[in-house]
Amino acid sequence: MECPRTRFPPSTFLLGELRRARSAAGLSQEDLGKTISYSGSLVSAVENGQRPPTRDYLVAIDDALHTGGLFERLQSGLACFDQAPVWFRDWLIIEREATLIRWFEPLIVPGLLQTEAYARAIIAGAGLVDTAEIEQRVATRMDRQHVLTTPKPPSLISLVDECVLRRSVGDASIMEAQCEHLLELATESNIQIHVVPASAGPHAGLAGPFILAKGRDFETAHLDTPWQAQIIDRREAVDRLIQRWEAIRGEALPTRQSIGLVEEVAKSWQT
Repeated sequence: MECPRTRFPPSTFLLGELRRARSAAGLSQEDLGKTISYSGSLVSAVENGQRPPTRDYLVAIDDALHTGGLFERLQSGLACFDQAPVWFRDWLIIEREATLIRWFEPLIVPGLLQTEAYARAIIAGAGLVDTAEIEQRVATRMDRQHVLTTPKPPSLISLVDECVLRRSVGDASIMEAQCEHLLELATESNIQIHVVPASAGPHAGLAGPFILAKGRDFETAHLDTPWQAQIIDRREAVDRLIQRWEAIRGEALPTRQSIGLVEEVAKSWQT
């Protein structure tokens, strides 16, 4: 089942259809909750996007409203990420629909380019989540990377600050392997990696990381924050981020020089 091409986030479509079906059945949130053996407050949280609907929840809705498995199929077609926040499921779908991804990172290696060991060290290093959640997040991040190896993968242009390569994440062996992984990925026809050298000094990217995703009929941005990421599709805001991207890319090294710098840093991590 293909994702519906909408002008709004895919999860918004699913939640809107859940509300519509409940209203069409003449049920309040409390009534529906009693029917499917869930609390009315949980039904409200799901419909308002505060709680992602699990497969079991949608199966119960399908049974109660006699929809023939519609909502279970919708979720499968949109995104199979029961444990992910709504906004994150939206971005995963956007990544899969994109034909061009432009990603700037001033502090860490972009998630689509991380090794498993590097990703685990980054997630665990914050000290804010338990072991089970660490492994879940690592697995999700590794699964995301499959978008780069599909039959028709998006073009990925990644800009990273030189400090990303030189910041110790985990130990030296993890950093060496991560740099080698970048060099291997850079040989792929759909992946470009550019480094903004330390000699660039202050530049437009110091305001923070962002991602631009462009598809056949959309152009969207992703901004990360300590609370949660934001997905932005307002034309004016996206255009301003594109301008920032171009300013940063103007400071970055060309492909060959970037690869040469990654090779140099990889050797410095050898133990």
